[in-house]
Amino acid sequence: MRSIRVLIVDDHALFAEALAARLAAEPDLEVLPVAGDVRRATALVATEAPDVVVLDFVLGDESGLDMLDQLRRRHPPVRVVILSAITDLAPMVTALRHGAVAWVPKTESADLVARVVRGAAGRGGWIPPDVLGDVLRRLLTAGEPPEGVLARLTPRERDVLQGMVDGLNRTWIADRLGLSANTVRTHTQNLLAKLGAHSTVEAITIAMRAGVTPADPNDGSPP
Repeated sequence: MRSIRVLIVDDHALFAEALAARLAAEPDLEVLPVAGDVRRATALVATEAPDVVVLDFVLGDESGLDMLDQLRRRHPPVRVVILSAITDLAPMVTALRHGAVAWVPKTESADLVARVVRGAAGRGGWIPPDVLGDVLRRLLTAGEPPEGVLARLTPRERDVLQGMVDGLNRTWIADRLGLSANTVRTHTQNLLAKLGAHSTVEAITIAMRAGVTPADPNDGSPP
């Protein structure tokens, strides 16, 4: 299996190099040279073709949001994970609306960053669990989706999406539906593509805006 190519963009050189060294120890991650500013990052994205960019939201006098917008315009397949010391909800929601698939506080462990990077490469997303509800509520105010947005999905893809809205991970969804985890992964990739979603977080937001609600927690589903 091909390694996940990771580019870290952060103007705090010691932090970035330490994180790069830690992630490089993971056998499935290939860490590219660190970029400390938007110009260097732009050049590396063009020449090194990373799968995932781990991006600080503030890069000295520059904005990580500008870098995020460039990536979405010029390199849409690249997955962007924001790694930031900022904990306010507003920039978090802004980054997600601009195409980031995850927001990880810098206080989290490198082990978690590695897991989030793997999830991002597989079209997953991650938001701190303690603010996930607030973030989703703010994303729901982004406007109504096109009518019939869920009509593009097959019945099984809708079942998988419902599991995502219910807060289940891939294994639990597979158990609920009597499917293999790989089959659920395929359904997830297909439904994300049909919804035009960059991550599971965005897919859940689209589903909830279209009227999908979490199932009754007492229906016997896994916790």
